[in-house]
Amino acid sequence: MTSRIGPARQACAVTVLGGPTTVIDIGGLRLVADPTFDGPGPKGYLTKLDGPAASEGDLGAVGAALVSHDLHPDNLDERGRAFALAAPVLLTGPVSARRLGPPAVGLAPWTTHVLSRPDGGGSLSIQAVPAVHGPEDGDRDEDGHVNCEVTGFLLSGTDLPTVYVSGDNASLGVVAEMARRVGRVDAAVLFVGAARVPAKERGRPLTLTGERACAAAAVLGAPVVVPAHYDGWAHFSEGRAEIERAFDDAGLASVLRLADHGEWISLR
Repeated sequence: MTSRIGPARQACAVTVLGGPTTVIDIGGLRLVADPTFDGPGPKGYLTKLDGPAASEGDLGAVGAALVSHDLHPDNLDERGRAFALAAPVLLTGPVSARRLGPPAVGLAPWTTHVLSRPDGGGSLSIQAVPAVHGPEDGDRDEDGHVNCEVTGFLLSGTDLPTVYVSGDNASLGVVAEMARRVGRVDAAVLFVGAARVPAKERGRPLTLTGERACAAAAVLGAPVVVPAHYDGWAHFSEGRAEIERAFDDAGLASVLRLADHGEWISLR
């Protein structure tokens, strides 16, 4: 396996490009979760500190874009939006799909979209799973969501690892529900960084803290945990050092997989 992101497909691997943007090669397909390709600078009430480790052109052809939500620029910026809308398949939640328009496909929680696998292994199932973008008792919007609708994704297929991509989820209840429904996962890409915005939810975490990420990993029984969305923006309150410390404190350091942005991590 080559170590650095490029057009060449990996057998089964993931790399984080910075922020939430995660590239997953699985079943001969290349999937990109929450594409953000803008450079650093102010983004409304948020501030981006670093650009991505690779550009759109570095990725080559992609099979699908997975967009956890469309309202926040740290998960879908201007170049990321253009990238997602140009992808052969764009999967997101129903509310986000209505805003994004065609070709976005809106998946309600627990529904599945199936893609054919170029590796000849049949199909890859992409199941939408719930997420709560803030405290369980947070203010709900008109659609019943905390902060906004957010969708996580569960990838699975014959002879493939089952991979969970959390999106901006702060809820252990959601993780426990998923574990009850689908059982153990082989790998979890967890958006960890304890994002805090003073004007929202009294500054309480809007995404997983390191400690909650450890609990999520334990509930899911995941032998591979890849953290994402913990740096590159000013509103994260925990970074790589805090995540490593939390997993070590929990006795789960062996499942944590950290690499420089743009470097591949095997999912096997």
